[in-house]
Amino acid sequence: MKKILIIVFSLFALSANALEKKTTFSKELFDKAQSEGKIVVVNSWIKYCTSCASQMKALKKLENEFDNVEYFSFEVTNSEIANLLNVQYQTTLLIFKENKEVHRSIGVTKKNAIYQAIKSSI
Repeated sequence: MKKILIIVFSLFALSANALEKKTTFSKELFDKAQSEGKIVVVNSWIKYCTSCASQMKALKKLENEFDNVEYFSFEVTNSEIANLLNVQYQTTLLIFKENKEVHRSIGVTKKNAIYQAIKSSI
């Protein structure tokens, strides 16, 4: 039984990390999106983080739900970006509107909660 649980847990951990995690954030793209009047959603992640993968999956499902929203992500170990955005933890979600941060949460992974955060920021 113990071996089965270990196998199940391992498969769950691998599937949670199967989503490709890559940094799409750059200061230039971030500034451009804001200058164009877009709502900007930024999330942070770290390798092997299952809650990060869950948050990214929820964000991926929401990409087509809203017009005029730009999505970026970055690995929280990138100190230049983390310092710029004052992010200290993985699975941090930031939303910017009109060049101001209007939402910040840590550890939120449920699609409905993220949807409401974006919707309330529009």
